[in-house]
Parts: sequence; C-alpha cells; structure tokens
Amino acid sequence: MEKKADRTIITVVGKDTVGIIAGVCTYLADNGINVLDISQTIVQGFFNMMMIVDMKGAAKPFGQCAKELEEVGKKIGVAIKCQKEEIFNKMHRI
Repeated sequence: MEKKADRTIITVVGKDTVGIIAGVCTYLADNGINVLDISQTIVQGFFNMMMIVDMKGAAKPFGQCAKELEEVGKKIGVAIKCQKEEIFNKMHRI
C-alpha cells in the first residue's frame, strides 16, 4: 500500500461540460500520477469530482502539479484544487 505522504486529494467543481474527466486524467497520466479512487456526481448541471491520487511516481513536485492542474481547470472551465491527504484530513476534522 502507498504511503499516506504520497497521497493527494484533488477536487474538481464547475458547470458540467464534455471532457472534464478526460482533461484531468490526461494531465495525471502524462505526469505519472496514479488515480487510486474517484467519485463524481452531477447535480442540476453542476459537476463535482473528488479523486485520491498517488504522487509517488509524479514527474514534477507537488506544488508545480497543483499549479498546473489549476491551469488545466481554467482551460476547461472548472476549479481544481489539490491538497496533500494529511492537510486535507486536518482541515476537515470535526
């Protein structure tokens, strides 16, 4: 099993359009980032996706990937945010 330190949470939110998943997954594949789990839903035309990915084999550092994914999101009309799993967990504790 991958170390938790290598896991990242990616969230994608915006108006539903063709190609959102393809755009995000193409970036991930091109940069050696493995998708571990994915959940997506569309509610009244709004797209929401959460992914858990393994950054262990990433071709670039976390910060650069996060910035580039944000740019991918702008090009396809959605907001993409990346957080390391341990930070995500601390921010979402009750």
